[in-house]
Amino acid sequence: MGDWAMRPASVADVETVAELRAVVLRTDLERLGRYDDHRVRQRLRNGFVPAHTWVIEAGGAFAGCVSLRPAEDAHWLEHFYLAPHLQGGGIGTAVLRGLLARCDREGILVRLNVLQGSPARRLYERHGFTLESEDPVEVFMVREPATALRADDVVGVDGPQPVDPDACPTPG
Repeated sequence: MGDWAMRPASVADVETVAELRAVVLRTDLERLGRYDDHRVRQRLRNGFVPAHTWVIEAGGAFAGCVSLRPAEDAHWLEHFYLAPHLQGGGIGTAVLRGLLARCDREGILVRLNVLQGSPARRLYERHGFTLESEDPVEVFMVREPATALRADDVVGVDGPQPVDPDACPTPG
């Protein structure tokens, strides 16, 4: 997994995140016939809220981001992008695990949407997200807060390890 950390996002991060979004989503959006070079970046710019966003850094360099936006009945997991060369190495799983532990501790439902056919859906399903609804472009998923940590949620070299619920500090 390597050396990685999270820090609160700032307004200055928006263009870097918008570029990563375009790279990460391009294949899926093209497959769905929905890729637009300008729109993919502008949608991020329009929805970027640094107060609810973290930047992921690996080896001291920008690697991705994730947002956890409070809403009336849940928190929305949004803008979860990791540089392609870092995907599959455990960073995304660790980030997601930390955020979900925080939501579990607070008893908060988590919602998200993912593009139809995206491999990211498997990551979310492994972490307890289930289908809520779908349309031809997006899949909407929900995760109830866990009441207890299952042994298969966090397995280290010495077996199950406790999750540090503060591993992902609140931005801002």
